[in-house]
Amino acid sequence: MVACAGERAQLDLFRALPGDMAPRDAQDLMAYPFFSLAKSRRTTPIDFHAGGVTVRVEGTAEHGIATIWDADILIWAASQIVEARDAGIRTSRRMRVTPYEILRFIGRGTSVRDYRRLKAALDRLQSTSVATSIRETAGRRLHRFSWINEWKERADLDGQPQGIELILPDWFYAGVIEQALVLTIDPAYFRLTGGIERWLYRLVRKHGGRQRHGWRFELRHLYLKSGSLARYADFALDIRRLATRQSLPGYLLTVQRDARGIESLAFRPVPFDSRARVRAGG
Repeated sequence: MVACAGERAQLDLFRALPGDMAPRDAQDLMAYPFFSLAKSRRTTPIDFHAGGVTVRVEGTAEHGIATIWDADILIWAASQIVEARDAGIRTSRRMRVTPYEILRFIGRGTSVRDYRRLKAALDRLQSTSVATSIRETAGRRLHRFSWINEWKERADLDGQPQGIELILPDWFYAGVIEQALVLTIDPAYFRLTGGIERWLYRLVRKHGGRQRHGWRFELRHLYLKSGSLARYADFALDIRRLATRQSLPGYLLTVQRDARGIESLAFRPVPFDSRARVRAGG
């Protein structure tokens, strides 16, 4: 879905803020399967239906569905918007930034290869088509959009690069600008390397929050919420391994089996001064 020149002209330009800031994530993106968890190209659609919620995500044969690593760019965008809003600075869906600023924020390198990967991620975000009933109040209507309406590289008259400009969709921007729909995440999230590991942290952060007694999900339900193409047996094995490693920053994971043999994942926040002991297995 490409924004027309008229839309671009109507939008104010928001220039990325300099300096460090807390990473913020959109709660809707944390709670539902919007992204591929695989590093290989996925073209099989994500089709999720539960409790009146519909999520369908499709990718092109050329680019595939946007991945959970590509979603780091949306975390950067959400963080910029919230930081500016809280500082009383006017925000916009039309944003200008240098690739270096995004890569630095999401903990990536800044080599030529990293710049190319960033551009590939922007292509996947722009070409991924999403249809969802989340936040739609009129019956079974679906909101359809791409994660980025359009993006382009900018250069001066001499051809020297001047960064990139992108336009976010209304659905994403509206969810971010409403404070209740954004959560601060641990910067260590960007160091998580596995797709299921990253997805699980976001889900745990969304549902576990700061509740002292935490939360739990049956593994079968988690499997459906992940949108993963892996076999259930492999998915469950990955969850057990994550619980053994305790690699999710700020949370303690426990896999439990009830009298019927049904496995569940329980998770609760870990006090900050206890995290080192938990990661060390103490």
